Amino acid sequence: MGIRKAQALTVAALVAGGVLAAGVVTAQATGGSPSPCRASAKACVSLSTKQAWLQGNGTTSYGPVPITSGKIGSETPTGVFRVQWKDADHRSSEFNNAPMPNSVFFTDTGVAFHEGSLRAQSNGCVHLSTTAAKRFFDTLNPGDEVQVVP
Repeated sequence: MGIRKAQALTVAALVAGGVLAAGVVTAQATGGSPSPCRASAKACVSLSTKQAWLQGNGTTSYGPVPITSGKIGSETPTGVFRVQWKDADHRSSEFNNAPMPNSVFFTDTGVAFHEGSLRAQSNGCVHLSTTAAKRFFDTLNPGDEVQVVP
């Protein structure tokens, strides 16, 4: 049996077994919880559950991890985005030179994943722990898809 046919059978078996449904990534292979995002997203954020994931090849590769997001008036936008650029030692020109370690920018308006408080809401960015921010920074690259769901 050819590799493509075996891969198709594997995907078909996963769909039939309920592991893959409607293009949503599952975490069956990693033991984590499934993300609510489509399989094409390399990073997923759920604002309602305050969690984020890294994913690829139809499974969750990292997460869920806790996040904080934008406060009222500075909400984190929902939708599908692409990583624009990264900066390991970024400082905010908009917010008094505030440090934003391991920044991964994914909107045209400056919204990024970065290390930040998991207790206080942000000005629109997605705050991650030190460990998670480093993992997102090391994993994501310009052009990668990011999906933020309500």
